[in-house]
Amino acid sequence: MLNSTIIVVVIILALVFDFINGFHDTANSIATSIGTKVLTPMQALLMAAVLNFVGAMLHTEVAKTIGTGIINNGVATPQIIAIALVGAIIWNLITWYFAIPSSSSHALIGGLLGASITSHKLDFSVVNWKGFFDKIIIPLISSPIFGLVIGFLFMFLLTWIFHKSTHKKVNWVFKKLQICSAALMAYSHGSNDAQKSMGVITMALIAGGFWMQKTLLSHYG
Repeated sequence: MLNSTIIVVVIILALVFDFINGFHDTANSIATSIGTKVLTPMQALLMAAVLNFVGAMLHTEVAKTIGTGIINNGVATPQIIAIALVGAIIWNLITWYFAIPSSSSHALIGGLLGASITSHKLDFSVVNWKGFFDKIIIPLISSPIFGLVIGFLFMFLLTWIFHKSTHKKVNWVFKKLQICSAALMAYSHGSNDAQKSMGVITMALIAGGFWMQKTLLSHYG
């Protein structure tokens, strides 16, 4: 009975975390479209909501990483997961209130690591360090570098293509392209960030004995 109650609490906390992630991170994909008045706030919100949902439903890699790739098997308990979610929620609210750019993913992963290590008497071996470095640290360092290089090259290419175009023509073209880029970013956010809560809930179900590890692996490929 206690286990079931904690699972319900974890699911509620995961949904709260997802909701906070919505106004913490999701709006990034549509902020420019609203700021430039290419889309109305309602149009942008509807587009972001639909494409975030589609992205979350079509991909499961991030959910698998959160559910099985960071903490060693058998370490996480529903209580640990609940504490990790509380920590991530509090940090997200603090950074949102003070307008500090911060990743919800890193808040959640940090909460899982901190709660797991502390609950096992500061035993750092509970962490799957290979998965942590391969899936968290390396992408954390490499993704901004890739973004900078690709952004620079793409902007250089666009400048070369449109350098003889009129201001009116450039505005018309990029109004359309801005909608496409916002839509793609919303979809990408869904396929990446929206799965975090799915992974946490799955982890709690496994920890509580409601779902077998092999079922998760076969389900997520």
